[in-house]
Amino acid sequence: MDGHAGRAGIVMQRAGAVLDADPPYYAVIFTSVRTAEEDGYGAASERMMELAAEQPGFLGMDSVRDGLGITISYWRDEASIAAWRRDADHRQAQQGGRDRWYAGFSVRVAKVERAYSFARGD
Repeated sequence: MDGHAGRAGIVMQRAGAVLDADPPYYAVIFTSVRTAEEDGYGAASERMMELAAEQPGFLGMDSVRDGLGITISYWRDEASIAAWRRDADHRQAQQGGRDRWYAGFSVRVAKVERAYSFARGD
């Protein structure tokens, strides 16, 4: 996973190699608004990215935060998403989010039927 700063104040991270996956696959779109509470958030967030990457069916992740946080994780199938949702460490982090770190969040699951990309060459 690599992280870098984009425009001032925007932090972007990427994990996995979803660009190599052929559709169909699934995207879990997690949008969030943070509270001012920072205690433990960074470590928990990093750990969840690492743990997700170890799960069967995980294809990759994109994340950006600029006030509103958007994290999209990509999965081979719905069974993989369900297994991740039930993971004990993930459930503990979810509770921390509800209790301390998030003022609000939403989760959407979508099936990706087509995908294409562009990357400027060096």
